[in-house]
Amino acid sequence: MYQNYGLFIDGVWLGVGQGERIEVVDPGTGAGLGDVPGASLADAGEALASAGRGLALWRATPAWTRADFLHHAADVMRARTEEAARMITLESGKPLAQARREWTMSADQFRWFGEEARRIYGRIVESRAPGGRIEVLHEPVGIVAAFTAWNFPAVLAARKLAPALAAGCAVILRPSSEVPGTAMVMIDCLREAGLPKGVVNLLVGPVATTYAPLVASPAVRKVTLTGSTAIGRQMLHDAADTVKRTSMELGGNAPMVVFEDADMEAALDLAVPAKFANAGQVCVAPDRFYVHESLHGRFVSGFVARARALRLGHGLDEATQMGPLINPRRVSAIAEVVADAQRRGGRIETGGSPPQMESNGYFFSPTVISGLPDDAKALADENFGPIAAITPFASDEEVYHRANDSSFGLAAYVFTKSPARVREAVARMEAGMVGVNSFALSAAEAPFGGIKESGTGREGGSEGILEFLNVKLAHVAL
Repeated sequence: MYQNYGLFIDGVWLGVGQGERIEVVDPGTGAGLGDVPGASLADAGEALASAGRGLALWRATPAWTRADFLHHAADVMRARTEEAARMITLESGKPLAQARREWTMSADQFRWFGEEARRIYGRIVESRAPGGRIEVLHEPVGIVAAFTAWNFPAVLAARKLAPALAAGCAVILRPSSEVPGTAMVMIDCLREAGLPKGVVNLLVGPVATTYAPLVASPAVRKVTLTGSTAIGRQMLHDAADTVKRTSMELGGNAPMVVFEDADMEAALDLAVPAKFANAGQVCVAPDRFYVHESLHGRFVSGFVARARALRLGHGLDEATQMGPLINPRRVSAIAEVVADAQRRGGRIETGGSPPQMESNGYFFSPTVISGLPDDAKALADENFGPIAAITPFASDEEVYHRANDSSFGLAAYVFTKSPARVREAVARMEAGMVGVNSFALSAAEAPFGGIKESGTGREGGSEGILEFLNVKLAHVAL
């Protein structure tokens, strides 16, 4: 399934790289899907040289021309939705319906930033000097090295490619080796839409050949990552050696607070699909459920009933509602979270182990745990899997303190009918994004990102393009 792809350097697909080949596995079956070429140091050097040539061309391309290209790319992507969705499902395991939605959201990024390319505004500041004028300009930051995770292989790449291209930058994209084909389909859409050679390049392979040379190169002026907080810390350290611009979308451990005046049934109907989407492997998924003590028992019962009703299976089955975890390591990691909960006196309300399945895929049952102390792993850490930890609270002050007592600050959710409480909750929740009676935080037109150890910078919205632009001041005296 990868025969038409490979590394993408200087506008050409290279089916054979100079590094070792990398096998890609279907997490729904545990069987191999095929292999792709791994990049060598020489391949990385060629990608850097290609990006340098592409940058010279693309930054000189008028913004309106760049905008037209991005709109055309979105059209091509829409036309190839089924092909891309199938690739997403086979590589990541998520159900086809979720894969289609992800690809549509990815095309939206190119559409949105096509419009933003036309709106890279400068400004004029009055000068103190007679006859003078101060101009504030925006210019592309340069070559961008973009690193993406496996859980959303399409939209994570689009969030980096679309604004960088709109700004006039060249990009070297390095997707996760577990899901390389999805990025390949996206870049092939850009090629089909007429992207000039060198403007986007793709490398796949080990850290030594696809990370180290890019982050060390002075030609790369920005690095952007979606990944774990641990990787983000290391990347920030490495980027400091050449003082690169950085933007980091890192881990999360989102609280969901259900106040006593909430519409509990509506909250449950929204929360269960949000929690178990992509088998819980979502950085903004609600992990910690703080439910007012007057609703706690009924909320747990309702959550358990809905979790048990979810249909597990291979993502290509249209009836599947939850697919597998990405690899066996994730299955082991989730099992350890459950074991920790049991050691801490937690009650496994449902799930807690891999289900009996006909396939050899990496499945874990939707799991609900109650009765945990706040320092148990299921509450204190990002579990990144199908575990919902539900705990009661008695007062608003208590729940704000407990919800904010985390090193993460990506997303938070609040369910209430009170307008006054909405205003208070939005102000007091320590997160880059707050959903009120809603989990819809990710959209091309809205800035996505966190605070604290959940990252820096924003992707999407009018703020997103600023991450790829330098500010220049010109004081002109005539």
